[in-house]
Amino acid sequence: QVQLVESGGGLVQAGGSLRLSCAASGRTFSSYAMGWFRQAPGKEREFVAAISWSGGSTYYADSVKGRFTISRDNAKNTVYLQMNSLKPEDTAVYYCAAYAARLPRNRVDPETYAYWGQGTQVTVSS
Repeated sequence: QVQLVESGGGLVQAGGSLRLSCAASGRTFSSYAMGWFRQAPGKEREFVAAISWSGGSTYYADSVKGRFTISRDNAKNTVYLQMNSLKPEDTAVYYCAAYAARLPRNRVDPETYAYWGQGTQVTVSS
């Protein structure tokens, strides 16, 4: 069992930055690849980024590539999402999720993630 708690969301102007954190409970955090998803009102949950168990491999949606960076600190049981050059279309609830394997082979499909946090709101004003 893994419990995930996101933090760091908020209101920011377009072009600004935010850093999301996701703290995980349990001693098996390093056994899981991790992902970030987001869901805007009226839209389906969409993949944002993922990272392998070691942090050695990262993956991004085309819409955030070059602006967002996913990282993890296994000693702190935490995964991060640094978001730069934010746009109004980045507005959504952001969720972190634990993938039940070390490499997220089906990383874009939310159904393949075993555990989810409660989400944190990110609002980007124009």
